[in-house]
Amino acid sequence: MDLGLRGKKAIITGGTRGIGRATVELLAAEGCDVAFCARSDADVKAAEQALARQGIRAVGGVADVADGAALKAWVEQAAKALGGIDIVVANVSAIGVALTEESWRRGFEIDVLGTVRTVEAAQPHLEKSSAGAIVAVATTAALEAFGGLRPYNAVKAAVIGYMGHLAAALAPKRIRANTVSPGTIYFPGGVWAKREKENPEIFKMALGRNPMGRMGTAEEVARAIVFLASPASSFTTGVNLVVDGCLTQRVQF
Repeated sequence: MDLGLRGKKAIITGGTRGIGRATVELLAAEGCDVAFCARSDADVKAAEQALARQGIRAVGGVADVADGAALKAWVEQAAKALGGIDIVVANVSAIGVALTEESWRRGFEIDVLGTVRTVEAAQPHLEKSSAGAIVAVATTAALEAFGGLRPYNAVKAAVIGYMGHLAAALAPKRIRANTVSPGTIYFPGGVWAKREKENPEIFKMALGRNPMGRMGTAEEVARAIVFLASPASSFTTGVNLVVDGCLTQRVQF
């Protein structure tokens, strides 16, 4: 199936590793021009070089989504470099787990306000697109009790709520807004790879909860993101797409 992505312009926050990196690669493979950002200049350069070796041209930039001015500047630079913006993927997370006020503040600043800032900076460009689409990355931990009391779960629930309301607000402008909620996703350097080494009992418990008997991959989540971002999904908006191998034990309505 042709997703209709050839020639589209996409920006991704947190694009140097994991789900963000897999999304950069897949969008590029589908013919998109892609720009991505991360906080570390070294990580951005390393990602650019690795992508270039794969034959992928992706424009990297340094930006912290907690810094509104810097993020807006990067979005403008990306729009100029790409010649516009059709697709926005808000992927960055603080992954707050500590029960401290600082962890709560950072989760709100990065996950919630980082998403809002990214959307608001890109919206003027999306309004000029014939296929404007926004996808935010949340988590199944926002949908049911999992992993104990954590700021991460709550702030991601806020992201899902924001995206649902955003979809309704932007529908008259022909801009779609959707969320993808991954379950337990394993990739080198990721949360579950670290827990496998540092806390094997927790890792084993989480692995055992999934009826498919395995964790997901970053590429599997990226495929969901790219589909929702594509013109092939042109009548889908306001959706929270769960990608978890049936980890969450509930019936969705």
